Amino acid sequence: MTSLACLEPCCLPDMVFVLWRLLEDDVTDYFSAFAALISLSFGGAIGLMFLMLGCALPVYDKYWPLFLLFFYILSPIPYCISRRVVDDTDSASNACKELAIFLTTGIVISAFGLPIIFARAEVIAWGACALVLTGNVVIFGTILGFFLVFGSNDDFSWQQW
Repeated sequence: MTSLACLEPCCLPDMVFVLWRLLEDDVTDYFSAFAALISLSFGGAIGLMFLMLGCALPVYDKYWPLFLLFFYILSPIPYCISRRVVDDTDSASNACKELAIFLTTGIVISAFGLPIIFARAEVIAWGACALVLTGNVVIFGTILGFFLVFGSNDDFSWQQW
């Protein structure tokens, strides 16, 4: 009889409140992960839009800046490999991690240098170069944001994917 008494309508809000308190931490974690993923995908779409505008506008009409897609794909690879190889328990600097940072920096600088070289050689217009560089800032900021948000070893780490 006592268990049936708890199912009365007056106790139902209390049960929902207790259930919400139990699930509150999980719900906020999943919501924050979902919001981060949505904002990062929005940033990636905006960055690719600037790259495509630099290529496809009728004023510019040159598709040479699309070679930057290779840099976007290559830039996180050294860091991902070093995260798999390196044991993070040591607080001292690691040669593998330093090499990964060096290679990633070289890839990112090359991605910023290529449109400038194209513009100086008059392969693309300077306006297209400005659009592509804006896209670079947004795309690399999105990649950095991905590793900052999902890079820690918590419940929604990128290493689980």
